[in-house]
Amino acid sequence: MPTTTPTPADAPRRAGLGTWPTPLEPAPRLAEALGLAPDDLWVKRDDLTGLGGGGNKIRKLEWLCGAALADGATTLVTTGAPQSNHARLTAAAGARLGLDVVLVLAGAPGASGSGNLALDGLFGATVVWAGDVSGAALGPAAERVAERLRERGEVPALLPFGGSSVLGARGYAECGRELLGQAPDLTTVVTAVGSGGTMAGLVTALGSARVLGVHCGAVPDPAGTVSALASDLSGTDCAPQDLRLRLDQVGKGYGTLTEPVMAALTLAARTEGLVLDPVYTGRAMAGLVSAVEDGGIGPGQRTVFLHTGGLPGLFGHPAALAAAEAALAAGD
Repeated sequence: MPTTTPTPADAPRRAGLGTWPTPLEPAPRLAEALGLAPDDLWVKRDDLTGLGGGGNKIRKLEWLCGAALADGATTLVTTGAPQSNHARLTAAAGARLGLDVVLVLAGAPGASGSGNLALDGLFGATVVWAGDVSGAALGPAAERVAERLRERGEVPALLPFGGSSVLGARGYAECGRELLGQAPDLTTVVTAVGSGGTMAGLVTALGSARVLGVHCGAVPDPAGTVSALASDLSGTDCAPQDLRLRLDQVGKGYGTLTEPVMAALTLAARTEGLVLDPVYTGRAMAGLVSAVEDGGIGPGQRTVFLHTGGLPGLFGHPAALAAAEAALAAGD
């Protein structure tokens, strides 16, 4: 059953959407394949948060939706790429809470209706296509949608891109504290960095030295984005240069599949039966592989890979599906 952690009376309201704590599981075969000791590598299963297919956005949405309900919202409005995990889980949260959902997505209809988009429709969300814009540039389009809703008498709540705001990042400060209870000796948590809130929350709870972020290409300045969120959340300065952030897995851009990412997807699947996605967790795993290769992570250190979910996105990514199907056809 979804649970809600008690908070002080003056704290922001939190909606109960997920199931906590998520499991922390050993990954001995993957660890040995990377050159680590069998007990070195563990996987924090935030793909198993429950609602809507699971994923890290649920931790953020508990706070964001709680605030929306407290403000009397009737409709959630948010933005993202066509295969946005945040958009999919906002749609699921709206269904759970009895709120309408409008998703303002980059691009145009017709390219693909599979993966996360199919689930957006199943959850009853309305999609507004914003054309060839992305990230923060989607904000004005979402504002226009919200204004039209107000004119119709609705009360829209605008949720940030990726669910990443100081309020949303509270969810991952909580996750960091949850991890300390499960693995107090952890040395490094490896996470994908999209809109920045997940890493910012973890840094707030664990400190910048214990969090390794892998940039996925969703924002132009990942260090500045994470630094600003973490500083505002903690109330202390978190300098961009103090962050452990890998920038080497973006390739040609956010939606592109690279050979190291496909290799990482295959390795995780064939050693642990662990399914990753080609945009976020696949890049994070490729970053972990590179960190072991260059000595940033070594044997004898308790390393946690944060599985932030995203499985539906695999089925909306033609290049990743083609690569997986080609391996099947070849009998690899």
